[in-house]
Amino acid sequence: MDPRLQSVTAQMKRELHRELSLCELAASVNLSLSRLHHLFKAETGTTPAQYLRRLRMERARELLESSSLSVKQVLMRVGARDRSHFEREFKRIYGLTPTQYRATARLVWSAG
Repeated sequence: MDPRLQSVTAQMKRELHRELSLCELAASVNLSLSRLHHLFKAETGTTPAQYLRRLRMERARELLESSSLSVKQVLMRVGARDRSHFEREFKRIYGLTPTQYRATARLVWSAG
């Protein structure tokens, strides 16, 4: 992977908790936003925004499985600001709301 894209993805992972501007990410590796978008899509098959959303959802899922944080606390940890949008996106990806997902995960833990 292009070292500039490695830097951008590392920054995304490191700073999930805050709102990241794609312009800021592009500037951090001396690329224009359009060039970052083009390179990112060519290397990963997805846009930077889609990649960041996926990282956030994966981290939220991990936190719901492994912590006792409230859903609101999980949202804050992954940089989500709009609870209803977050819950819709989570349900679209995992088939359950965050609360339902946690309840299901707990059933699996207690059975295991």
